[in-house]
Amino acid sequence: MIVRLDPNSKTPPYEQVKSGIARRIRNGSLAVGTKLPTVRALAAELGIAPNTIARAYRELEEVGLLETKGRAGTFVGASGDVTLRRARDAAAAYAEQVRALGLSADEALAIVKAALET
Repeated sequence: MIVRLDPNSKTPPYEQVKSGIARRIRNGSLAVGTKLPTVRALAAELGIAPNTIARAYRELEEVGLLETKGRAGTFVGASGDVTLRRARDAAAAYAEQVRALGLSADEALAIVKAALET
């Protein structure tokens, strides 16, 4: 199964599908070029409406994690690798600045957490 839903979660099903697929792309368990199930097939497998899957796929495509190739299907996109590389590069640059400023790792992480929450 490509993703699992938690029926007791307050998170909407489309968001669970979206975040589950995104997580698998980012951790490498869904590699670039992997063909995903059709909208109808995944909806049937999960027991939810096809529009729910379509919304998740569409939002993942908007951020470059998925590519739809017409009748050929939906695939894990290559830009997911680019996104991760950019994030790693930005993190490395930040770490370098933090060291130059003499901040501790705890202070640096607190700054990042605060920035992500805004």
